[in-house]
Amino acid sequence: MIRLTVAQALVRFLAVQQIERDGRRQRFFADCLGIFGHGNVAGLGQALQQHHDLLPYLPARNEQAMVHRAAGYARQRNRLGAYACTSSVGPGATNMITGAALATVNRLPVLLLPGDTFATRTPHPVLQQLELAHDATVSVNDCFRPVCRYFDRINRPEQLIDSALAALRVLTDPAETGAVCLALPEDVQTEIVEVPDAFLEERTWTVYRRPPAREALERAAGLVRAARRPLVVAGGGVVYAEATRALRAFTEATGIPVAETQAGRGALPSAHPSALGAIGATGTPAANRLARDADLVIGIGTRWSDFTTASHSAFQDPGVRFVNINVASLDAAKQAGLALEADARLALDALRGELAGHRADSGWEQRAAAEASAWGEEVGRLCSAGHGPLPSQAEVIGAVNAAAGERDVVVCAAGSMPGDLHKLWRATDPDGKGYHVEYGFSCMGYEIPGAMGVKLAAPDREVFVMVGDGSYLMLPGELATAVAERIKLVIVLVQNHGYASIGALSRSVGGAGYGTHYLPAERNGDLPLDAPAGDGPDGDHERVPIDLAANAESLGARVLRAHSIDELRAALGDAREHSGGPVVVHVETDRYAGVPSYDSWWDVPVAELSDAPAVQAARTEYEAARTRQRRHLEAPPAGAATPPASPERP
Repeated sequence: MIRLTVAQALVRFLAVQQIERDGRRQRFFADCLGIFGHGNVAGLGQALQQHHDLLPYLPARNEQAMVHRAAGYARQRNRLGAYACTSSVGPGATNMITGAALATVNRLPVLLLPGDTFATRTPHPVLQQLELAHDATVSVNDCFRPVCRYFDRINRPEQLIDSALAALRVLTDPAETGAVCLALPEDVQTEIVEVPDAFLEERTWTVYRRPPAREALERAAGLVRAARRPLVVAGGGVVYAEATRALRAFTEATGIPVAETQAGRGALPSAHPSALGAIGATGTPAANRLARDADLVIGIGTRWSDFTTASHSAFQDPGVRFVNINVASLDAAKQAGLALEADARLALDALRGELAGHRADSGWEQRAAAEASAWGEEVGRLCSAGHGPLPSQAEVIGAVNAAAGERDVVVCAAGSMPGDLHKLWRATDPDGKGYHVEYGFSCMGYEIPGAMGVKLAAPDREVFVMVGDGSYLMLPGELATAVAERIKLVIVLVQNHGYASIGALSRSVGGAGYGTHYLPAERNGDLPLDAPAGDGPDGDHERVPIDLAANAESLGARVLRAHSIDELRAALGDAREHSGGPVVVHVETDRYAGVPSYDSWWDVPVAELSDAPAVQAARTEYEAARTRQRRHLEAPPAGAATPPASPERP
């Protein structure tokens, strides 16, 4: 037995945790991120200082941002690595809640260690303590419960061992992972606990690849053989399971085309003839047209979000069936699909073997290749349109894509860029690690801290951050952290003087872009809701004079200003050569030069009653579009290997 403080024991425990998959073993926790306050400086802070050689501590400027950084790191490491994040109780802890939700939504392992109020309650109420008249056990840390996969409050030193082991079980489970919160009362952190030697010895958590059940595999193969128009929808699980090469082998053996979710973007290189690109509300015409006619959809590692399904309007064949390959039973059961609960790589290899000699209908395969080729030409047109006087966002994306090497990474999260990137980015990395768009939570402010985590996980790759002005202004402070730690990022700061994404959405529902400009408040309030020109550039002279390039410069970053696509290309070349910290490339774009929706729809309800003709027209269109929504309930009968034949479609 060893006598340590609770915090010392926890730090030493975290430092020796290992994770293993496919025989490769590595350290699980890279470092500990944090901002110390009175609730953790004397406990966890003292322990980290004493054991800095075991678990290095890195300071952050914002608690939400440090959790984003941890999420970016975990995703780039395919969930085989994590950070611990510490804060004091109060605003430090509640700042982490948004980051916790992002990690859990995206199924990414992050350990949160917020301080908590005294377990003894002797000095209550303490600074930053929430008091509720009806429940003395609640602190602000209880807000973590709905956004974490595991929560515990360690009120006695003896609880540490079981709680720490339970936390690691969840963090290393590919089906259950997400944010894990261990709330640490500030007095308990400093108290002595006797821990067995074995608790502090190196411990390896093995991620075993789960094979598919034989009966489920046979049924899935039967459904594929019976299908005339099968389609694969590749999600993030393909990338996390390192199954991209297995997916390529599967589609080349069967001829089944592949569409991709945001998290699965790049699971198949864009130049592959079977690669249809993005699917759903932000999808390509190639993917969405084939999705409309598919009679069997094989979802691999996708949670079937509303963007992926185009709000349940994407799949229109009346007899469409689903096969869901997923490690999580929650996702495997969606769309009333045949659940193939298994590791994506093992399932794809096994299904390919089961289908040996079978190939999709040649007409369907040829149609997919033709649609993919046509879309490639459209991407070229959009990205080199010569739009002016300000360039379009598509042209900016094209310039960044051209500057990025095969293994470089693009990072984005919010605004109009994720949708445009989903469509336009030409993925080249065979491992699917070149595209990193956080769209499970689409959290404004994720881009810079998330990219810092990506760079730390993959220091040999160039990391390009694409961030709009609205998202940049949410968390610019972490740029100072990147400068202080000399983390090399190429940050493309796109300024369109407002919220272009929501402005476009507002116009589509008859709202004329209300409240989406950087304009004086009275100007935003006076935009006529029934005037299409109300969101036009006639208000440019009233813009709030915001200079984001100067802001980035004041935080210590090297800044390059580009006023055209040619200047942007030159600046990106210069930025690649820079070393020693982040480079910000600032460019203005035309907020009205958008990328078309391409055979897709997203359910955004429109006011049922309005005096504005634009809203009335939008409501009419909404009601017509909603008729395409479907609930997919047609599961194959139990024990049946084949479904009823789908009727022919023209």
